Amino acid sequence: MQQSPRPMLSRTVHVIGAGPAGLMAAERLAQAGATVVVHERMPSVARKMLMAGRGGLNLTHSEPLDRFTTRYGSAQPTAAAWIDRFPPADLTAWVEALGQETFVGSSGRVFPKTMKTSPLLRAWLARLEGLGVEIRTRSRWTGWRDGALAFETPDGERLETPDAVVLALGGASWPRLGSDGAWAPWLEAAGAAVAPFRPANVGFDVAWSGLLRDRFAGQPLKGVAITHGDRTARGEAMIARYGIEGGAVYALSSVLRAAVEADGTAQIRIDLKPDVATGRLTERLSQPRGKASLSNHLRKAVGLDPAAVALLYEAGPLPASPRAIAERIKAMPLILTGVQGLERAISSAGGVALDGVDERLMLKARPGVFVAGEMLDWEAPTGGYLLQASFASGVVAALGVIDWLDSRD
Repeated sequence: MQQSPRPMLSRTVHVIGAGPAGLMAAERLAQAGATVVVHERMPSVARKMLMAGRGGLNLTHSEPLDRFTTRYGSAQPTAAAWIDRFPPADLTAWVEALGQETFVGSSGRVFPKTMKTSPLLRAWLARLEGLGVEIRTRSRWTGWRDGALAFETPDGERLETPDAVVLALGGASWPRLGSDGAWAPWLEAAGAAVAPFRPANVGFDVAWSGLLRDRFAGQPLKGVAITHGDRTARGEAMIARYGIEGGAVYALSSVLRAAVEADGTAQIRIDLKPDVATGRLTERLSQPRGKASLSNHLRKAVGLDPAAVALLYEAGPLPASPRAIAERIKAMPLILTGVQGLERAISSAGGVALDGVDERLMLKARPGVFVAGEMLDWEAPTGGYLLQASFASGVVAALGVIDWLDSRD
């Protein structure tokens, strides 16, 4: 649960990276009395958070914690420990304390009422300024030089020797927004294990027919269920010129990526009507259609829009039997032939190995250096899980800094 940071003796802590994890760590450290300097290589802060909020800032999710923490796959034990220190209820309370009301959507996702990032970010930056946090933009970390942190700035190289540092430089997705993974060699040279970056929450390639690609790219497949092996995700998918993307795809992206990496392809099955049983679909499709085309019959009898109908034809001509058509609607097969790259991924897997940091998120190989956010090797689907864990890891890293500095007094 949320805890107030313990007061600490005056110390200087530098935070590198001004995304959700870094700014949260900076806030907690400043509240504890530290002199905090935040470095951001870009001209402005939280660019990826601003981009993520363009369609509505999904802060967290309202589902029970025991289910919530299953979303982190192999990283579940570690992520659950972070979220125990700063759970969704605390994140929501924190947002509202910044003057931003929240609401729970029909899917259980939590959003600010404005749906936008910018009002929240402005209020947050005002709070940080009131706490005395200094933010230096266009300050790019370039590693260590003679034991000091080296920064490339508009005024030339600058060396800093704070009492502790929190690294929150992000992973390697959306590199044009500032997270390019360039830090990996420096941490490896310092003795930290860094797993290669891989795209997460990403779209997959499909060899569409020209008709579907040209006429229906950009069209959604709403309320579908996608299955791969024994895992199923419900939500929306989107037909893209290169293939398929969207929330239901992203929820399975880790297992789909692994399958493509291992076998070159992955097969999914799309249930276009997950709330309607095969038998009921068969009954509807068995009704006389008169002079209506089969496409119109599918639209009127079972509510399939033109994009969904076109998708059915990607598996070949539709069978004559209403039962067989119903079965295709319930399990439309699709072969994924590749994975989109990091530049198109919402997030990334890979990064600093979780066993390379202690429970305080301090690098075992370099005492006094703490790591938070997407720099660490974990991944989660969209739906609020990414931001929740990023914020929570920033809290844990800040508390870890305080604990470590206290132990040195």
